[in-house]
Amino acid sequence: MPAAKRRYFDNAATSFPKPPGVLQAMHRYATEIGASAGRGAYREALQAQQIITETRSRLARLIGAPDPNHVILTFNCTDGLSLAIKGLLTTPAEHVVTTRMEHNSVLRPLHALQKNLGIDVTYVPADCRGLVDPDDLRRAIRPNTRLIAVVHASNVCGSVQDIAAVSQIARRHEIPLLVDAAQTIGHLPIDLTKTPIDLLAFPGHKGLLGPLGTGGLYIRPGLEQRLRPLKEGGTGSRSAIPEQPDFLPDRFEAGSHNLIGIAGLGEAAAFLLERGIENLHAHESKLSLAFLEGAAGRGLTVHGPTDLQRRLGVFSVTVAGYEPLELAAILEERFGLLTRPGLHCAPFAHEALGTLDRGGTVRFSLGPFLEVEDVKYATEALVQIAQATFIQP
Repeated sequence: MPAAKRRYFDNAATSFPKPPGVLQAMHRYATEIGASAGRGAYREALQAQQIITETRSRLARLIGAPDPNHVILTFNCTDGLSLAIKGLLTTPAEHVVTTRMEHNSVLRPLHALQKNLGIDVTYVPADCRGLVDPDDLRRAIRPNTRLIAVVHASNVCGSVQDIAAVSQIARRHEIPLLVDAAQTIGHLPIDLTKTPIDLLAFPGHKGLLGPLGTGGLYIRPGLEQRLRPLKEGGTGSRSAIPEQPDFLPDRFEAGSHNLIGIAGLGEAAAFLLERGIENLHAHESKLSLAFLEGAAGRGLTVHGPTDLQRRLGVFSVTVAGYEPLELAAILEERFGLLTRPGLHCAPFAHEALGTLDRGGTVRFSLGPFLEVEDVKYATEALVQIAQATFIQP
């Protein structure tokens, strides 16, 4: 039997393929520029700085940030989340409200601060669809609450939280809001002029379609001085003083940048701006509808919301009689489908879905280069496995 065409359904981990311009931009930087920004006055160093400036500006346009200098370039979303959490929480008397749908990139920094600093954390539960009631977040607020941290959409089941409502609650109580946009940036329109968010962390390599080792943290104007830098070092600016510069972005960007990655990220951002996030989201909604319709009532379970307004194209699937690792192996070996089994670095989320004790789920996550035909093929493969009608190789 010929090998099945390999189809990539792991975009929640990292997107693939990338737009052609991404690799071209990275190759051009590596072969024609090669310099570090801010470390010289020659042409190539200035070109490197221009790459950073253009990338920062494009990212700001994508999220509606009024000042590009408030978009800090990080090495991934985890880097940005750690800066936001550990930079803001500095005393034992502080309290944080978060949810049980969070990724370990939020859970683990908070756990470390609980253990080492003595902060207090309230983990607001989610329902069996992975949705959190904003009123539960409001009720969890205390006089000493210093941060509300909420994942925009689950990396396990695609459930989209009501960030607009959470933003209103945070504004009303004058508490900084940190949003983990790892699964939404590049998938859902984000406009900070319409939905105020104090801290927005995001990766460059998922929905933004850039390379690994890139990401960003948006910091609301006025909050930057409350946020403690986690590292100090060279910036190419104010080199005569012993302190880290206090202006943005230098306050939080010590050391040489990942310029080859930023070059790729800038081209990816240009691709998204040209295509339009609304258009990409409409395409993903068609794919999501095809997945839900193809899987409904056919012997398998798709966890999370069925309402397309409350979910993205991230689907956690279980099939009776199959462990997640076994199911993923069959999907790859027999059908050429590349998925991710397990707990997806979000154990509390699986607890909410009722899948923790069974070792998690198999996750299918969609990207802009998949078509409806690919999704129908994937759901048909699942149905064949669930109904035991496929032939073992």
